[in-house]
Amino acid sequence: MATPLAPHPDRALPADPTTRSVAQRLYAETRSLPLVCMHGHVEAQVLADDEPFPDPARLLVVPDHYVTRMLMSQGVCLEDLGVARRDGGASETDPRRIWRLFCEHWHLFRGTPSRYWLEHELSEVFGVSVQPSAATADRIYDEIATALAAPEFRPLALLDRFDIELIATTDSATSDLRHHARLRENGFGDRVIPTFRPDSVVHIGHEGWRKQVEELGTLATVDVSTYDGFLAALRRRREDFVAAGALATDHGHLGTDTTPLDDRTAAEIYARAKAGEVSAAEADAFAGHMLFVLAGMSCDDGLVMQLHPGVLRDHHDATYRAFGSDRGLDIPVAAEFTRGLRPLLREYGHNPDFRMVIYTTDETVYSRELAPLAGGYPAVRLGAPWWFLDSPDGMRRFRELATETAGFYNTSGFVDDTRAFPSIPARHDLARRIDAGYLARLVTEHRLSEEEAAETAVDLAYRLPKLAFQRPAS
Repeated sequence: MATPLAPHPDRALPADPTTRSVAQRLYAETRSLPLVCMHGHVEAQVLADDEPFPDPARLLVVPDHYVTRMLMSQGVCLEDLGVARRDGGASETDPRRIWRLFCEHWHLFRGTPSRYWLEHELSEVFGVSVQPSAATADRIYDEIATALAAPEFRPLALLDRFDIELIATTDSATSDLRHHARLRENGFGDRVIPTFRPDSVVHIGHEGWRKQVEELGTLATVDVSTYDGFLAALRRRREDFVAAGALATDHGHLGTDTTPLDDRTAAEIYARAKAGEVSAAEADAFAGHMLFVLAGMSCDDGLVMQLHPGVLRDHHDATYRAFGSDRGLDIPVAAEFTRGLRPLLREYGHNPDFRMVIYTTDETVYSRELAPLAGGYPAVRLGAPWWFLDSPDGMRRFRELATETAGFYNTSGFVDDTRAFPSIPARHDLARRIDAGYLARLVTEHRLSEEEAAETAVDLAYRLPKLAFQRPAS
């Protein structure tokens, strides 16, 4: 007999009955608020094309590296999950087989945030009433496939169903933004906006960098043969993104060094990179220098600067060679922020035209470094728990470690950071429950009134993301 799928209405709320009753009331204040999604990876083309999603497997399994990572950790081959090989080699193409494989391994997700998100999606988005298993796989597949064929499950319709007020995509500096142009033409330009991510042209030692820079120059109609031309092309592209509605930039770096180079040294390193002769040390120095330079550009154009360092990408070479990036083998490393960000913050930390949102996958720095930085520099906001930490206990620890020094109002509010479109409401729902529980504890300990806690809950869920990413008033 199939096990029912019926997520408990008090899931993730405190176990203590007194605290839980307060949390229930606080959660009721936020559960129906619109979603403000200022950092994510849903592709603009998906929304611009507004085509029906292909099938349950390619919607919920294949693109979700949280899901494929867990299955791979238990010996399931990525090819069997339908992940395409870079060399064009064979991968499973039957979505029903992929879905069955996922359902057979449902038990692996016990205790993970993926379990929470998937249960929410299956139950509340698709109306599934039984848990995934080998026995129920086909039944669930058919229920979801039937739903996906209906007009109300197309991407733009889901924007309304999920009550997404604003969603930001993440777009390379070499994106031509044509999909955003189509969305603008169809009246969605104020609701779906791009985010400028220059990593592919800033990390000069990476594979394909020279090709990316040439594409940057072509799109900007600027000669990028020199360092000065490269900077001019970045400014031009940022103008294009601002015109398309962008509010932020996004920067993924291994470290946090922001030491500026003098112009001559930067130009020499850039020239060596163009010639294919740059060293790893020079590439690292140039990347840190560019964070400093791009912060200055943010002062000029008002784009909020997001930084998420501390992840060693593509940890397993063979997996990267076979499947490319973003396939679940990125591993966190210890992060250092106080010294690394000091050059940037000494220059721009008190500049009213600058705003920086900082994320981390190293929770040991919340109370030691990031909360004090956010609690001291007007330009800094502490980003929501990200990636490996956007879990129930990870979000609780974040509040416990950061709030006493940074407060609530030096944080960014929640960002969902997801490629899995149907998981967006599940992720926001979990964050709102965790914040309700944390605030309820402050109420029951007589550290906040319930009225203050309710106002704070609404701010964290809705107002703070809008404030953190708005353009400076000046």
